[in-house]
Amino acid sequence: MSEPKFVHLRVHTAYSLSEGAMPVPKLIHKLHDQGVAAVAVTDTANIFGGKAFSKYASDEGVKPILGAQFYLRNPDSQDLLKCKGRIVEPDKIVLLVMNAEGYGNIMHLMKRAYLDLPSPQEKPQITLAELEKFNAGLIMLTGGVEGPLGRLFLENRAQEAENMLQELQKYFGDRLYMEIARIGLEEEQKTEDTFIDWAYKYNIPLVATNEAFFFDTDMYEAHDALVCIAAGEVVANPNRKRFSPNNRLRSQDEMVELFKDLPEAVQNTVNIAMRCNYLSSKVDPLLPIFECPDGKTQDDYIDEQAHLGLRKRMEATVYTPEMTEEERKKIDEEYYARLEYELSVIKKMGFPGYFLIVSDFIQWSKDHSVPVGPGRGSGAGSIVAWSLRITDLDPMKLNLLFERFLNPERVNMPDFDVDFCQENRGKTIEYVQNKYGFDHVAQIITYGKLQSKAVIRDVARVLQMPYSQADRISKMIPPGVQGKNPTLQESLDQVPELEEMRVNDPQVNKLFDIAMKLEGLYRHSGVHAAGVVIGDRPLEELTPLYKDPRSDMPVTQYDMKFVEETGLIKFDFLGLKTLTVIQRAVDWVKKDYGVELIMSDIPLDDKITYELMQRGDTIGVFQFESAGMQDVHKQIKPDRFEDLIAIVSLYRPGPMDNIPSYIRRKHGEEEITYLHPDLAPILDETYGIMVYQEQVMKIAQALGGYTMGGADKLRKVMGKKMRDEIPKQRKMFTEGAVAKGIDADVATKIFDQMEKFASYGFNKSHAAAYSLISYQTAYLKAHYPVEFMCAIMAFDITNTDKLLFYKEECKKMGIKVLQPDINKSGADFTVEDGNIRYALAAIKGVGMANMKVIEEIREQGGPFKDISDFIHRMPLANSNRRQLENMIKAGAFDCLEKNRGKLFANVDTIMQHISSANELKTSSQSSLFGAEELQSKVKLAEKPDWPELEKLKLEAEAVGFYLSAHPLDSYRSGMERLGVKSCAEVFSGIKVGDTVRAKLAGCVSTFQKRISKNGNKYAFLGLSDASSGFEGILFSDLLAKYEDTINSGLPLLVGVTVEKQEEGANPRVMINSVETLDQAIADGVNGLVIGLNSVEAVAPLKEILRHDRNGVNKIYLKPENNEWDIRIQLAGGFAFANDVLSKIRGLPGVSYVKEL
Repeated sequence: MSEPKFVHLRVHTAYSLSEGAMPVPKLIHKLHDQGVAAVAVTDTANIFGGKAFSKYASDEGVKPILGAQFYLRNPDSQDLLKCKGRIVEPDKIVLLVMNAEGYGNIMHLMKRAYLDLPSPQEKPQITLAELEKFNAGLIMLTGGVEGPLGRLFLENRAQEAENMLQELQKYFGDRLYMEIARIGLEEEQKTEDTFIDWAYKYNIPLVATNEAFFFDTDMYEAHDALVCIAAGEVVANPNRKRFSPNNRLRSQDEMVELFKDLPEAVQNTVNIAMRCNYLSSKVDPLLPIFECPDGKTQDDYIDEQAHLGLRKRMEATVYTPEMTEEERKKIDEEYYARLEYELSVIKKMGFPGYFLIVSDFIQWSKDHSVPVGPGRGSGAGSIVAWSLRITDLDPMKLNLLFERFLNPERVNMPDFDVDFCQENRGKTIEYVQNKYGFDHVAQIITYGKLQSKAVIRDVARVLQMPYSQADRISKMIPPGVQGKNPTLQESLDQVPELEEMRVNDPQVNKLFDIAMKLEGLYRHSGVHAAGVVIGDRPLEELTPLYKDPRSDMPVTQYDMKFVEETGLIKFDFLGLKTLTVIQRAVDWVKKDYGVELIMSDIPLDDKITYELMQRGDTIGVFQFESAGMQDVHKQIKPDRFEDLIAIVSLYRPGPMDNIPSYIRRKHGEEEITYLHPDLAPILDETYGIMVYQEQVMKIAQALGGYTMGGADKLRKVMGKKMRDEIPKQRKMFTEGAVAKGIDADVATKIFDQMEKFASYGFNKSHAAAYSLISYQTAYLKAHYPVEFMCAIMAFDITNTDKLLFYKEECKKMGIKVLQPDINKSGADFTVEDGNIRYALAAIKGVGMANMKVIEEIREQGGPFKDISDFIHRMPLANSNRRQLENMIKAGAFDCLEKNRGKLFANVDTIMQHISSANELKTSSQSSLFGAEELQSKVKLAEKPDWPELEKLKLEAEAVGFYLSAHPLDSYRSGMERLGVKSCAEVFSGIKVGDTVRAKLAGCVSTFQKRISKNGNKYAFLGLSDASSGFEGILFSDLLAKYEDTINSGLPLLVGVTVEKQEEGANPRVMINSVETLDQAIADGVNGLVIGLNSVEAVAPLKEILRHDRNGVNKIYLKPENNEWDIRIQLAGGFAFANDVLSKIRGLPGVSYVKEL
């Protein structure tokens, strides 16, 4: 690598959120390929990428110079005459890290910029006083035209600028550089000569910079759009902030040529690079200080608490009334020997403080009604953790291994992942913050990326494309699979319509061109859902800090990947929704039955619970919801807790192949064999099949003579497929086994079997902990089904897909989900007479807060008597047009007015009267005649009700699915004549190897077209009926034939072939034919009876039938009349062609259509 001539000192990476467009890895690769020796990254007001930059740069031989562009408070902001009460924009300066002291001062300054900010409306900024205090080890660049000198000079305050320069020189001495930039701004030309004069006058070295935000001019347009996205601007606005094409990463030669008249300014970039010699390195873990009571040491205190806790656990869960004193003594020996061994290891490794800290906040949570999970991960294998109430599973009873968690032969930090009730997790974090100090605790930052759907919407907005067009394009992007969203290029490859739109529409082509360049860049910062760090000292001494506007706590500037390299210990406060569901169900049980359920005390051998699982009724049961899991439960028929642990461990790719053998062996249909008798006690609980990593460790110990620490190392070697280590381990295991009298060939076979299994073996401790949560949810569903389903629906109140799923499950369970009712529904889901009342807040677009107000009004003044009463009592602040429209569509007002069409047509009138009633309540005249006005009836215009199909369609829009009925309900007799089966009938009994042909009817739920690798079009069509739903595939010829019919919006009749090819997978559905259900029924009927509830239906009905003559079918009209039973036969015959039935069903004033 040649000697550098110029070094970039002002580079913004993607960590300059929504401003920088250069990802760190890509930047370093590019610089390495160009032979660049060093570079400084100076992101805007942060060093988010400091650790990542240091790592990538040093790995590729590029010298990293850490730094940041800081905002420096404008002194005018403190002068009321100068600022005139407005927020004054701060100046920009650049600080570069020379050494460890400088890095420490960068952290101090970051903390003050974000956490000591007087107003949240201001940009994060530091003051001159703070700069004076924390400047050691830092180089300062004056910031050019956007720095304090440039601002003051351009404001014709040259003397003040010169004074400022002298002040800064006093702080920094020879570490202050006068920055000169030639981006091409007019302000640069106005200031450059003066900057140079001042530099010579005060002996301040010049330095040439080029503030870079993107790689090259090809990225300029996309970067411009990125800036608009961040500012909420549009590209076409001529008055917005703009960057220059010269804000690119110019080459070394370009910069030398640009500043050829100031060679010293170029050389000083190299000099600065030579002066900056700090590389961010990894710091050993720094445990927070846990203060023990009464001056006890941590070793003494953990001894005391563990022994006390174990005694309580033994009394509560281990001893039984039938045990003799001798039996208790024997059990005590086993448990206390394990306890002493674990304590010795924990103390030797220096981790008592870690255990005590975790135990402390878990015990506080349990004592303050914050539900905590039973444990997670390998920590459940520790008897010390069980004794300290960190975990809730007896590791001795379940044969869980401590060494799987903490290997005495390999010093690694322990890591307890703790699950908390999602709603109350914040209480525990607040407790930790209060205990260890606000400045010692922080959450961990995350960075949100511009992903495919979002970037399309954002770019379309700044290009001022119609919202409907952007929304349509965004929705055409396929959904993510297993948490991975498809890229825009993958979406274009998979969805032919997108590629067609791009090719045929220049604006869409531009949209994709810009969006694909921005995709993957960081858009904003966030807070990690679980991670919290606790320091042994103020955090500003260990990591740069940040303040997220949505969090009350400080946030680390380094993310999960790098924050632990600062020495901070991460504690996971995981929010598990299932714990919240369990707590809500427990609350409902107490309310309905007066029973105080303590979930940790329920028996683990409850017959009713296991019978539920044996039937496969596991929808809503934690981890066991999928169709595959339901099948496994039906076949295994679990009858003990150990079976649940095995199911959790086996139901994954790899070990899943062992499920059939496990089932046969459990039911005595296959002989249980062992390669050696000594394997029997280890593999007996899983019927001779290796299921857990812990079994590999025990085999290594019992047959190979390993220590448990060595056995854990073997597990790791096998699990990570360390090819260089495996032969050594095979030799060690075989020699150890032979020494125990085992044949060498048998030992080799055992090792081979262990090696094959260990690559996918599961952690039993983790499986056991999560199986307990699964069992608890199954117990609630078995014993308190209504309360459990109400709780689970309440938690997913905003997820209509889940609500539909659970509503269908309620139907199977015989539980009615009652439609929303303004007088009976709560804001949330509620239990009502053994059924579930749909939540008002689950209606789309109404808002939980507004619905809680309705609930409060009802509690204070009783149910609403009629629409007028609702109008007079409803606050305007909690009412809006969309809210009322969706509540009407959902049927929430049916108890007051059954005619939804009438209410909907009068929404404007209703809103006007709500506004008037609110004005009257606050008016000075209300005392005179307000009470009378507020009791008067509001007159609504008479309008016909919606047709049944229209009513259901609008209800589905507001709720997210068909709730009170399904559109196919009115087709029941016609479907029976056609031999149509329900989805549930077809799919419930299908087995592996079956091929079923059937007619299915349904409403279209999804229709997604794709293109195969060989260029053929195909599509996935989702249909639903009243029982369930399914998704089938149409290939190219059928897609072309039936696409218009599918897009008609009408219920469809499809011929399908259903095949089940493997256990645990959904059946494959191929669609062979498609037609509208109305036309299929019309082809097989002799006549219709049409119910009419409004005269408005007559004219359009006449027009429809005028075009359907020349047939043999009869039509009878049946006006709805309370006094007379009338049926009118229309003259002539009708053909029922061209979807006439659909057209008739859709007419306002038609109440029903009955086939004859």
